[in-house]
Amino acid sequence: MILHILKYPTSIIHSRFTTFAPMLKEKIQSLAKQYAPEFIEVRHYLHAHPELSYQEFETSKYVQGKLTEWKIPFEIKATTGVVGIIKGKNPGKKVIALRADLDALPIKEENNISYKSTKEGLMHACGHDVHTTCLLGAAKILSETKDEWEGTVKLIFQPGEEKNPGGASLMIKDGVLENPKPQAIFGMHVHPGLAVGKLSFRGGMVMASADEIYITIKAKGGHAASPHLTADTILIGSQLVMALQQIVSRNNNPFNPTVLSITSFQGGYTTNVIPSEVKLMGTLRCMNEEWRFKAHQLIKQTAENVVNGTGAELNLHIDIGYPCVYNNEQLNDKAKALAGELIGADNVEETEMRMGAEDFGYYAQLIPACFYRVGVMNKAKGITSGVHTPTFNIDEDAIETGMALMAWLGAKAE
Repeated sequence: MILHILKYPTSIIHSRFTTFAPMLKEKIQSLAKQYAPEFIEVRHYLHAHPELSYQEFETSKYVQGKLTEWKIPFEIKATTGVVGIIKGKNPGKKVIALRADLDALPIKEENNISYKSTKEGLMHACGHDVHTTCLLGAAKILSETKDEWEGTVKLIFQPGEEKNPGGASLMIKDGVLENPKPQAIFGMHVHPGLAVGKLSFRGGMVMASADEIYITIKAKGGHAASPHLTADTILIGSQLVMALQQIVSRNNNPFNPTVLSITSFQGGYTTNVIPSEVKLMGTLRCMNEEWRFKAHQLIKQTAENVVNGTGAELNLHIDIGYPCVYNNEQLNDKAKALAGELIGADNVEETEMRMGAEDFGYYAQLIPACFYRVGVMNKAKGITSGVHTPTFNIDEDAIETGMALMAWLGAKAE
């Protein structure tokens, strides 16, 4: 058979082996356009029925129902997570994972829309309804084109992105990256500052780790007119806030992005009493895991140094949150190139580094990962609100782009 192929003219061989990808691309584009209205309705349903982290029972059932309808096998992980498998030709050649998150936020929606949240005080204000919709759309497209691409695609619908310990960590503990093990994973996020129809990528450092700091200072309180008979917790706490700011400014490399913010100072209840207790809370955001845990030790040492010798008692707890999101440079370059092929290089931009956090970082610690942004802004339509606000919404033309790219990455990434 090989001898027969070698007899063909070079031009014919070239034609036979280069038309496959463009044909698949055009089919994915066509199906995404055809199915966009259907999946806009899917998004409307999800948006109207938000559920909090680790409580996504009905959302999970909805996803399961769609996969069942399309005859895509799946299994349940981490209680409400759903993992589907689509096998193309030669399924052992590669395994690509595509991830979306299911949970909403405790925010009261203020949008006046037909698909407004039906649950008081709950809202899909971070676009997870969009992420889930796009992955469902990609699943349908990939299932219908599975005879035209090689490998296996693993569909990961995870719970609890918005709340520690992070649904990604629970899914990983439940074996989501095994049997089969993906060689790469992609995740998307809506970008309210990027125009609809555009995508953005960034290699290397993308999003920060996030740790929560809780400090309690206890001491003998007393009358404000007799501070010499007390250990002034307000003063001690104030000194500690100032001292903590020097950890970043005097211990961290200026080229290593870091934020340490004390965001709450609770203590006292009247004008003439020095309280016996104050509580501080804050957050540490880092882009380097080694420095992150060194900073933990510096926070503890600084707090002990300030409080010791004052007669006060210190209780400090750092709740370790999500790791930083680091995009594999080679995978990011490949994804960016594929995005350019799909929607045109002029519509693909470099995304900015962010000190916000995402539990996608757990996946990125274990396998090559790429976390990218999908533009949802439309200034002409007044769609400009940021995520985590009660007026967040998207231009739903983004759904066609989002589902097409996820399908294209699943089929073509290596």
